[in-house]
Amino acid sequence: MKDKKPIKSVFKEGAITSEFIGNSIYKHQTKTSIGAHNIFLGQVRADDIEGKTVAAIDYTAYEDMANEKFHEIRESAFEKFELTCMHIYHSLGTVKAGEICLFVFVSSPRRKVVFEALEYIVEAIKAHVPVFGKEIFEDESHQWKVNT
Repeated sequence: MKDKKPIKSVFKEGAITSEFIGNSIYKHQTKTSIGAHNIFLGQVRADDIEGKTVAAIDYTAYEDMANEKFHEIRESAFEKFELTCMHIYHSLGTVKAGEICLFVFVSSPRRKVVFEALEYIVEAIKAHVPVFGKEIFEDESHQWKVNT
């Protein structure tokens, strides 16, 4: 089991950029013990809901509680899977349709592990982390997002 890491904030204001994602991945290219990486990018969809199109989602969270939950998920994944590293970032504030709102990156010496770990982490985030989204429609009306 790895040493427990201190709780850190996983939140980024606004969309998570491709530059941020690329820099996060690039840092691991020199680690020769890693055999596989896997990433999940959650993207805001322009869903059609009752004749209205989602233009953006405004994310809010109980930040302290959410960071604790992200930390618990992280620690649980490190205990359950043979992971070398993991990054989790979630947006706060407004993220437009087509932009990234969740970035999860895992690395392991083994290929199969990264697929299993990533699914476990993303499902745990969706089920347990108090992050809420207000869907903003093209006509500027809004409603709270229902997790699907």
